[in-house]
Amino acid sequence: MVKVSIMGESWREPYHVTIEVENRNCKVLKTLVSYGLKQVSVLDIRGSDKGSVKHLILLSPSQDRQVPRKIVLKRVKSGPQQHLWFESEGCDVCNTILAYGAFLLSGKSVDSSTLLYSFIAPDFESYRKIIIDLENIGYLVNVKRIGKFEHKRGILTERQEQLLWLALKSGFFDFPRRIDVKELAAKIGIKPSTFSETCRRALRRLVEHYFES
Repeated sequence: MVKVSIMGESWREPYHVTIEVENRNCKVLKTLVSYGLKQVSVLDIRGSDKGSVKHLILLSPSQDRQVPRKIVLKRVKSGPQQHLWFESEGCDVCNTILAYGAFLLSGKSVDSSTLLYSFIAPDFESYRKIIIDLENIGYLVNVKRIGKFEHKRGILTERQEQLLWLALKSGFFDFPRRIDVKELAAKIGIKPSTFSETCRRALRRLVEHYFES
């Protein structure tokens, strides 16, 4: 597996992909099974700027009591249930996605061993290599959705459109925000100040066009 460095110019035609994979090697799920937790729901999977992978797990109160505090990254209480963040080095699926400059947006469990992974790849070739590598190491990959950035050739420059598209797909405009300026800029290989200024100019153009129309 070849690791590709992330450079700003390589993100000219990014792809947003969702795949379904039966993954019995998820390290976090394996850890929880070792504590007797066999039926847990993965609500979210995200890559971190440290190269590790974070998993958001939904547990009942009884399940929560079985989990040692030392392995929990963060707790978020929601009614009678607990949402717990765990951090690990990542399994073959997560590491393969991250190896080609792509980054994980989210992941969730479909059943006890099947997960949906959503990620953004810098280009089609990176996406293709991710799928090939996963299949070569024995995973059955079902591509559920794939879409690419396409320049509209209208109000914004291609670069402005591209960064806004990446920001939108990455959850930058969500509430609460799923990714911040520093993290997103690092993932696509540009300075945070460049990202902020490009987006500011793009949003100004859109607002001006809206009120002038």
